[in-house]
Amino acid sequence: MKYIRVTEAANIPLREGRRVNLGGVDIAIFNLGERFVAIENRCPHGGGPLADGIISNVGGATTVTCPMHNWRICIDSGNVAKPSDQRACVRTFAATVEEGIVVVAIDEERAAA
Repeated sequence: MKYIRVTEAANIPLREGRRVNLGGVDIAIFNLGERFVAIENRCPHGGGPLADGIISNVGGATTVTCPMHNWRICIDSGNVAKPSDQRACVRTFAATVEEGIVVVAIDEERAAA
């Protein structure tokens, strides 16, 4: 894995997401206050932009609601939380803040692209 510097942490407002393309993958980065998380920016249902979704806490899990069809995705696991009968998931990526900069881990092959 390689960590890619993305943006200053201050550029992603609290409880909001921002879209970035890293190595050909569309990624949504969310500021949860105490941490940043990154997931594939594509709802498994209709391809909606998860970076534009609403963050909420449901049953102890932090989710993002797709703005297109209201599917709810757990941003830690990438699993679909609603509708609960769906098994589709999205990829998650390790994210952290180093010296005020959000960095996201992607595999070496994509980082070279």
